[in-house]
Amino acid sequence: MSFVEIDKPRPHVALVTLNRPERMNAMAFDVMIPLRQALETLSHDNDVRVVVLTGAGHGFCSGADLEDAGIVPNIDGLTVTSIARRALELLDDVITAIRKMHQPVIGAINGAAIGGGFCLACACDIRIASEAAYFRAAGINNGLTASELGISYLLPREIGSARAFDIMLTGRDVDAAEAARIGLVSRVVTADQLLEECYSVAERMIGFSRVGVEVTKRMLWSSLDAASLHAHMDHEGIAQLYVRLTTQNFEEAVRARKEKRTPEYRD
Repeated sequence: MSFVEIDKPRPHVALVTLNRPERMNAMAFDVMIPLRQALETLSHDNDVRVVVLTGAGHGFCSGADLEDAGIVPNIDGLTVTSIARRALELLDDVITAIRKMHQPVIGAINGAAIGGGFCLACACDIRIASEAAYFRAAGINNGLTASELGISYLLPREIGSARAFDIMLTGRDVDAAEAARIGLVSRVVTADQLLEECYSVAERMIGFSRVGVEVTKRMLWSSLDAASLHAHMDHEGIAQLYVRLTTQNFEEAVRARKEKRTPEYRD
């Protein structure tokens, strides 16, 4: 049985589903390693323009698998200290794989996003939630830290530091309505509308040029690391010139607008 399923439900759209619903798609290594591999493969699938990530059943991802975390590969001869570091790196790699993907990743948050699952949701470029979705930085509820897999970096930048401190230090649940209100998700729809809404957003992005979408994603992520406004504006300017001067996309957009038709971007 595959714990990560890949489908292509629409032209140029890949749907990646965590498929261990009986454990709410927990982050066992036999789920996360195939997920990282799937994301890396799809990143180089030039037919895929947008990736949608979701969970099977009633949960998006419940974080650490408390029943059976699975086996960390390639650890023969290592001590517990080294094994722990390797284990964390495997999970970190999933988060960075999403960021490095050429395509935008839409998180279809269909239910609980808890602990590491909350981190996984935060790593997505766009998040759309069903009414059943909720988020919890659960590490602190379990005697650990709430900070893991990059969430203490991502969450303050996505919703502001005051809200991030509140959510992570109290370990409370954030339901779908609050998530939309504070900007954690872009919108909330019913469960039966969730994937269709994601496909609709994907279709809109597919209508733009491939390079335009890819570079915009990279610039948005780069802005989180920018040392200053001036430094980032230089970075943005070079990116804009790169697309403007090496493609005919702008000219095609102008022609299409005059001719009242949909642009055909060839990059």
